[in-house]
Amino acid sequence: MTDRHKEAFREEAQELLGELEASLLELEGRPGDLDLVGRVFRALHTVKGSGAMFGFEEVAAFIHDVETLYDLVRNGKMGVGRELIDLTLAACDQVRKMINAPGGPTPGEEGKRQDLILSFQKLLKQAGGKDEEPAKTTPPIPSEAPPDRPGSQVTYRIRFRPGPDLFSTGTNPLPLLQELRGLGTCRIVAQTSAIPPLAEMNPEGCYVYWDIILTTCRGVNAIKDVFIFVEDCAEIRIDVIDEEGLLEEEKDYKKLGEILLERGDLDPADLQRALSRHKRLGEVLVEAGLTAPDKVQSALVEQQHVREMRKERETAESSSSVRVPAQKLDRLVDLVGELVTVQARLSQMAGSQTSSELLLIAEEVERLTGELRDNTMSIPMLPIGTTFSKFKRLVRDLSAELGKEIELTTEGAETELDKTVIERLNDPLIHLIRNCIDHAIEPPEVRQRLGKPRKGKIHLSASHSGGNVCLQIQDDGAGLDAGAIRAKAREKGLLAPDADLPEKELFQLIFLPGFSTAKKVTSVSGRGVGMDVVKRTLDGLRGTIEVQSQRGVGTTISLRLPLTLAIIEGLLVKIGEGFFVIPLALVEECVEITREEINRRKGRHLTRVREDLVPYILLRDWFLTQEEPPEIEQIVVTGVNGERVGFVVDRVIGGHQTVLKNLGRVYRNVEGVSGATILGDGTVALILDVPKWFRIVEQAEKA
Repeated sequence: MTDRHKEAFREEAQELLGELEASLLELEGRPGDLDLVGRVFRALHTVKGSGAMFGFEEVAAFIHDVETLYDLVRNGKMGVGRELIDLTLAACDQVRKMINAPGGPTPGEEGKRQDLILSFQKLLKQAGGKDEEPAKTTPPIPSEAPPDRPGSQVTYRIRFRPGPDLFSTGTNPLPLLQELRGLGTCRIVAQTSAIPPLAEMNPEGCYVYWDIILTTCRGVNAIKDVFIFVEDCAEIRIDVIDEEGLLEEEKDYKKLGEILLERGDLDPADLQRALSRHKRLGEVLVEAGLTAPDKVQSALVEQQHVREMRKERETAESSSSVRVPAQKLDRLVDLVGELVTVQARLSQMAGSQTSSELLLIAEEVERLTGELRDNTMSIPMLPIGTTFSKFKRLVRDLSAELGKEIELTTEGAETELDKTVIERLNDPLIHLIRNCIDHAIEPPEVRQRLGKPRKGKIHLSASHSGGNVCLQIQDDGAGLDAGAIRAKAREKGLLAPDADLPEKELFQLIFLPGFSTAKKVTSVSGRGVGMDVVKRTLDGLRGTIEVQSQRGVGTTISLRLPLTLAIIEGLLVKIGEGFFVIPLALVEECVEITREEINRRKGRHLTRVREDLVPYILLRDWFLTQEEPPEIEQIVVTGVNGERVGFVVDRVIGGHQTVLKNLGRVYRNVEGVSGATILGDGTVALILDVPKWFRIVEQAEKA
């Protein structure tokens, strides 16, 4: 088995394990939901079968007992309890390690694995299941059906003919047919020709059977799982009649007579006699009594179904999804960024020329580049729900460790965000949620005394807001203690004894390094490290963080992040001969200020904007600009976390779509600059890190 196939299995297994974990956490809340039990069983079965197929026999053997337990649950012979969920989640963790461990398990991991196997076998004995040896491979598959090929669309012809005593076993066939519908595109035809006259009918007998045409990518094992409990009292035949990429040399499908012959519903001699008559074959067969109308109808349904599936595949082939390595995607985004820069230079050059033909070409290139940019930037966008689902496990395990009862709810999981932003956001969100669990949510007994529900709640939500995404982490815990924060700030010399900061500004102090009001250090938090890392990560993502809290009611932490890090909308400004870009999302307005007014303030950099006093930064002083300033300058007023600061510049040029470029190693630690961009004429413009400038000015004022 090649490394390429093994890597494909690893990717598929990681997705399946993620789905399995999510299903298990849902099942814990709804233990009687048989659909969830079926999802868990099928995920386990697929990982086990694929593992054996791709050379991961140890994975298949390890999952065997787990799968057997959930088979008992499906059969009603065993209930779902916390112990089973705990063990299955631990098994998920072990399988992840097994498929990713190149050199085999360590002695410690091997011991944990054996303990888990013994625990599952103990549950099997308690449930009355067979104490089997772990299977080394999956059961053999009949020759008429191929092995599972997840992702490949296969059309099956299924004949489900229950025995006459089916109802006496307490089985209802209709839910089985409904479950088949859930596997893919499905058409079902009931065959009623075997129903006897009313006088001869046994009211407890089953005389109907069904022909099913099913197109699915779930594989034959998923179909067999549907019939797993009726296979001993029914005739079940599964045939492949069409498969994506293998059996579609011709766009058309078999003729009606061929289908009936394959099914065994027509004799070859009868077919030849019927074809000699000049009528539609179906009409001739029914009129002559050679086959039942239901069987002709079933064959016509199969014919139509396969034709439609082939046509659908033909039209959808160009838009089917493919897996692309992240490095190739990142390179594509970089190249599009370069193209945007070159296009800007072309447009600027065309504007300075007198050639109308060159101008038309530049406009066409600008239009195409804009479409390409928008399309390319949408490719790395992923729903943030993939990250949300990981936190349910975190909340479950950590709340149990701390003896608390906490429920995590989510909203806006479909909200899309750049994959790079999502990856870098994972650790800050984990830290914020851990803090909610450890510090904010009270123990169940305390909550009861306070008149709150025993179970605390953490709500995680995401929504779009213009060119940004807003994330909120809300809890109904004790809320922040403003008095304790104020006292700690004074103790550390961060706040003057007579200073009285508003709560909004006071709560920002929790993001300072080493700041913590926890009375004791736990294994989770309390050392004052982590929240400052959250803030630094948000600053690196050009995001902002805001805290609102009410004592005894709860806390809401709001994160505001850009959709993408590759291209931003900026405001281009000029100071002397230098160009700078301020992220447009943080700009509130621009106002004028005269050089006379600046000199009159005598070092107090404050101005009145719409009845509010706004501090401002003289950027030309910070960048040591030598040219003489103009008589009338511009203040670009920006807002971060509810605070406003102005940047004094010589001239505001206008909006500019900015392709971000990282600074070289020599300039990587320059404060106040987050990157650079290239303008249309090749000039380099620095991108200002606005949140960082807030802190630079604060530190300068304290010095």
